[in-house]
Amino acid sequence: MTDILLQEDRGAIRILTLNRPEKRNALNTELTEKLLNAFRSADKDEAVGAVVLTGAGPGFCAGADLVEFKGLQDPQAAEKRAELTMNLHLIFSKVSKPIVTAINGAAMGGGAGLAIAGDLAVMADTASIGYPETKHGIVAAIVLANLVRQVGRKAAFELVSLAEPIGAERALQLGMVNRVVKEKELIDEALKIAERLASVSRPAMAETKRLFHEVADLPLGPALERGRDANRRMREFGKK
Repeated sequence: MTDILLQEDRGAIRILTLNRPEKRNALNTELTEKLLNAFRSADKDEAVGAVVLTGAGPGFCAGADLVEFKGLQDPQAAEKRAELTMNLHLIFSKVSKPIVTAINGAAMGGGAGLAIAGDLAVMADTASIGYPETKHGIVAAIVLANLVRQVGRKAAFELVSLAEPIGAERALQLGMVNRVVKEKELIDEALKIAERLASVSRPAMAETKRLFHEVADLPLGPALERGRDANRRMREFGKK
């Protein structure tokens, strides 16, 4: 039986590959649970300094597995599945190790959410990102929270309301990704970035990531206070 989530370590970098290419790496419950557990495992593994997430085949991730979703007739089962999806999108900011997404192909709906959830993102010039939910009479719900935190409101609303996919250069202009490279150079570029991240002091990187996500949604005063507290923690760590 084929493993639907591949894991490979290259030095201090853990590469996670969504491996349902025949389904464009759509997220069913099994894959979602495995990805969540893989992130948690990487976070606890002292040998791992950074994580790269990519997809097998021509697509990055098609989002939720609609065949599975249509079969969720029990309201409690549907609620449990939504909770699982929410936890997956949340864990990117909770893992102390930096995560780089390598967007190799189409990233749609929940897949777009995964693509931009990483701390840094590298995108193939042939790839695309989109939120097609309204075309299917549904809402880009859970993924919306992260999207509006990363691009301007007008751009975010256009993406989720008109539901038109955008190419790599437009995604770069909007700040959804950090780099656009040739498809054949994608993994190498993602690994280069991940290696640089992994070379940073682990306590400094963990504190930087924690503080970054903490202050992003705070008013200036409380954000400055969190920065002061982080300075204190790092001074105390340096004395040990």
